[in-house]
Amino acid sequence: MKNAIRAFVAFAAVAVAVPAFCAGTIKIGVAGPQTGDLASYGIPTARAAKLIVDEVNASGGINGQKLELLVEDDVCKPEIAANTATKLVSDGADLIIGHICSGATKAALGIYKDAKKIVISPSATNPPLTQSGEYPNFYRTIAPDDLQAKIVSDYVIQKLGGKKLAILHDKGDYGKGFAEFAKGFVEKAGVPVVLFEGLNPDAVDYSAIIQKLKKEGADAVIFGGYHPTASKLVTQMKKKKMNLAFISDDGVKDDTFIKVAGENAEGVYATGPKDVSALPIYQKAVQAYRDAYKVEPGAFFKEGYSAVLAALNAVKKAGSTDEKALEKVLRSDYVDTAVGKISFDKRGDAIGVGFSVYKVVNGAYVEQK
Repeated sequence: MKNAIRAFVAFAAVAVAVPAFCAGTIKIGVAGPQTGDLASYGIPTARAAKLIVDEVNASGGINGQKLELLVEDDVCKPEIAANTATKLVSDGADLIIGHICSGATKAALGIYKDAKKIVISPSATNPPLTQSGEYPNFYRTIAPDDLQAKIVSDYVIQKLGGKKLAILHDKGDYGKGFAEFAKGFVEKAGVPVVLFEGLNPDAVDYSAIIQKLKKEGADAVIFGGYHPTASKLVTQMKKKKMNLAFISDDGVKDDTFIKVAGENAEGVYATGPKDVSALPIYQKAVQAYRDAYKVEPGAFFKEGYSAVLAALNAVKKAGSTDEKALEKVLRSDYVDTAVGKISFDKRGDAIGVGFSVYKVVNGAYVEQK
């Protein structure tokens, strides 16, 4: 990690022809779940930000200014995320890392847009967040759902031999959006979707939907949503001897899914960001996390780490936290990160990132070639 930060510090130490910062600290807001069922998605990004902020501050800050971290818990709930965004803006956050869940991100983006704040998410994959053009202040260090939906659809048809598919979702912006994209790709491939239905993520019993899977003769299930719902669904399917191929999205590619579903997780497929474990920056970041927190980093750590690196690179090169100044750098400059060398296109999507399919094998997700 120190090598990655050292380049930032060296830049900051050189006199460059950029506008001077105002006195005070540069406030980095981090928004995402720190508590609740989806905390395992938000905590790694907050910790990634702290690792980088502490290292930069120990080396003198950026252009002589120290960084201050503002972490807020939105529990991945849209109704809370709006309040979280309002608080971060009122507390003087200069830019935002987050949110984590797509629904929460959507609920918050209008507030940041009005406040002219740049937002970089490590995990909000709902395509309209960038593709609608409604939020020009929004960027992400992960590929969008239409890409992973295409990968899932191709994989279940071509690799798993699915001929009668059921597509389920948790009714949220993220899960439903992913499922709708998958349905479109499956139907375009000429494969029938025998069941397309939303589930109540808070339900305890999914017997009714499992009965529908049997009735319609589905031979594979595509699921859009998060790991708490997926773990319940998979467990109940296995108990009823429904050994269908089950493939999901990056909302399920999390070790918490495996811990909760236990042996029932075995054989489940899920998409996730491509394996970049050979990258030196990734290796250093992960080792720093292990040293600091004595555990392995969780979901979206490398994307969160990369979002902070991209944000700070923009701040240094722009010499400002002004929205337009940061936008210019983000959309033109490539930066080395834990997910690779990336920049952002005119919509805010990262250039240079993608998805792979993973399978739970012996209690761990293994990338499929």
